[in-house]
Amino acid sequence: MVKNKEEIIYYLSNKYDIPIYLVRKIVNFQFKFVSKQMKKGDLDSIRLPYFGRFSVNKNRLKHIKRLKDAKATKKV
Repeated sequence: MVKNKEEIIYYLSNKYDIPIYLVRKIVNFQFKFVSKQMKKGDLDSIRLPYFGRFSVNKNRLKHIKRLKDAKATKKV
């Protein structure tokens, strides 16, 4: 019963008679929204009903910043 994302998109497109590109856009919107909000850093976590809660690990942010700083010093 496990379906991949494309199968779900085609199923929804046929069921509701909506163009595939529009269904794909609708399905991907929630992930783009979560990504955009997490990059802003305004919220502690974001919850998508029936899907899960997403948050940024503060220690991971420190690690990423250190990597960026190290990469910047190597280029100079």
